[in-house]
Amino acid sequence: MDILTIFFRTVLIYFVVFLMLRIMGKREIGKLSLFDLVISIMIAEIAVFVLEDANKPLMDGIVPMATLVLIQVAIAYITLKSRPIRVLFDGKPSVLIENGSINREEMRKQRYNLDDLMQQLRQNRVMNVADVEFAVLEPSGKLSVVEKERRVSDTADSGLKGTIRYEGLPLPLIMDGKVQDENLEKIGKTRFWLKNQLQEKGCNDFKEIFYCSIDHRGRFFVDRKR
Repeated sequence: MDILTIFFRTVLIYFVVFLMLRIMGKREIGKLSLFDLVISIMIAEIAVFVLEDANKPLMDGIVPMATLVLIQVAIAYITLKSRPIRVLFDGKPSVLIENGSINREEMRKQRYNLDDLMQQLRQNRVMNVADVEFAVLEPSGKLSVVEKERRVSDTADSGLKGTIRYEGLPLPLIMDGKVQDENLEKIGKTRFWLKNQLQEKGCNDFKEIFYCSIDHRGRFFVDRKR
């Protein structure tokens, strides 16, 4: 009898949660803001709480879940009418790369490091920071990337306009002012060579550099600390 009770309660709670997520709308499936994430976690926790105790009345779970859905729907409606409230609950985008330069201050505010940036750029099929004109961290945590317009000479090897055949990933040589010696070894170069290259670009100290990389064509990308 207990097994049948648990079975039917589980099926019922499943359809209740499914219905409530449908009421919350497709927006919650495609993009979770911090507010939406909290609501979703609380609904899941309440559902587990009801299922764990077969003696607990179902209404003890359904009523709190319905209350959370009503709060979410009400807030969603209010945010449609008021941008300040929308920004308060959903947050606003953060520009991490602007006009080809890394915004170090904004990255610090978002507690976003260079490894995070490189990972999300790769997820956007961008292998070189030097190819990025703008990178915007959306409130959902997704990185939106706008690449620089490439010259015809840059794409001649590939035979396709707007694409580049990468023979190797760009190697970070300096990150947060620290030289990446293992990457220098991969290209058979030394710190002395790197310092000479940077001095030609007006940089006299490694600590002045926030990020520096080199691609397979030997092109440098240098972003100085501000």
